Amino acid sequence: MPDDRELKALLGAARTIAVVGLSSKPHRPSNEVAAYLLRHGYTVIPVNPNEQEVLGQKAYASLLDIPADVEVDVVDVFRRAEETPAVARDAVAIGAKALWLQEGIVNRQAHEIASEGGLEVVMGICIRVEDQRLNIQR
Repeated sequence: MPDDRELKALLGAARTIAVVGLSSKPHRPSNEVAAYLLRHGYTVIPVNPNEQEVLGQKAYASLLDIPADVEVDVVDVFRRAEETPAVARDAVAIGAKALWLQEGIVNRQAHEIASEGGLEVVMGICIRVEDQRLNIQR
């Protein structure tokens, strides 16, 4: 788990965050977190095969469907823990810089896949909470 200095550096450098499992339903945590990220200057890419657009942003069925010329800094994951190894493999494949598993989501295999692929890994904490707590300035 990265320390505060590392988290601040990661979030401070991040511009584009792909949110896997982002729902268009406003009451869902993924939607609330993504809306926060947009309000705070991040570019958000929704990744959900059941959505066409979320929060005014074009949605993609998978990370691999994001255009190759789009640089993804962080892959933020709102999926069950057992689904995260496949997401980690895709995050490595698209050249993301970090894999972030949201609050309550921890998977050792996903961590291993992402780490071996050169990604920084954060698990089990909320990106919005950490962005607020660390007072990241955009």
